[in-house]
Amino acid sequence: MELDKLIDKIAEEIYRKIAKENNGASSTPVSDNRDIASMIDHTLLKPEATEADIRKVCAEAIEYKFKSVCINTHYVSLVSRLLAGSGVLTCCVVGFPLGASSTRAKIDETYDALKSGAHEIDMVINIGALKSGDWNTVKKDIEGVTSACRGRAIVKVILETSLLNDEEKIKACTIAKMAGADFVKTSTGFNTGGATISDIKLMREVVGPKMGVKASGGIRDTETAKAMIAAGANRIGTSSGINIVKGTKPSAGTY
Repeated sequence: MELDKLIDKIAEEIYRKIAKENNGASSTPVSDNRDIASMIDHTLLKPEATEADIRKVCAEAIEYKFKSVCINTHYVSLVSRLLAGSGVLTCCVVGFPLGASSTRAKIDETYDALKSGAHEIDMVINIGALKSGDWNTVKKDIEGVTSACRGRAIVKVILETSLLNDEEKIKACTIAKMAGADFVKTSTGFNTGGATISDIKLMREVVGPKMGVKASGGIRDTETAKAMIAAGANRIGTSSGINIVKGTKPSAGTY
């Protein structure tokens, strides 16, 4: 069966299933804020981030026992050295924030990040190809990165959900799963919107219980983080991790 017909068939089946069940996703139990810390990718992706800023977020991640520190490719080597032996992982974004670079460029960036010590790769999907219905290009783009990471790092596929309708979200999740990704992720945080409860429920419904779902963009407080986890997220991307864990209000301009 041609890929476009297969994707359409799978999407139609998922729509029917969601309409029948209408019960969202299974939740991850959260007993207290310390449980949330182990799900947080402590994030600093601002273009003006300095080395001092990066050192600060790494120290914070170690102190609060976050899952990872998520940064741009330039800082992977530094972050991997700073986090060595701490148990906190180094996460790097690829094709960020537009997803419009070529597959070859994404693969090369991935290899560079892996060589520098990255444990996780968050790649931006080819949004234009997705919205054009070019499923083969979208799938090959993801497969290029997942192949480069096989046995070395996990891959999270950023969908940029604020730019997609529900049908496109379903198809994007389906392709990411087919292409061997480990997670689907809502947003870069650099576009028109971030994570929503409805998107997390939809994504979890599509990918099932074994694949990861990362909520990112606009998660700045404890209650929002808990709501995302209850909806089916098992990773949170945020620059407000400390506020979430401590139950305090975030500062303005955080991711």
